[in-house]
Amino acid sequence: MDANEGWYFCLKHREVEPGAGCRAANRLGPYPDKATAAQALDIARERTKAADEADRRWDEKG
Repeated sequence: MDANEGWYFCLKHREVEPGAGCRAANRLGPYPDKATAAQALDIARERTKAADEADRRWDEKG
């Protein structure tokens, strides 16, 4: 998928945008559809939570 495909969530404007939009540093994606891109912040939050929990488990084994 290149930069002109898919859907993105723009962190600067707080909205979903198609393909080529704002700078890559200001957006999350690409996502397969507009509805998924609209959930980008929730997806990122869940992934961060899962990574933090994995790090804690790793630290506890150390």
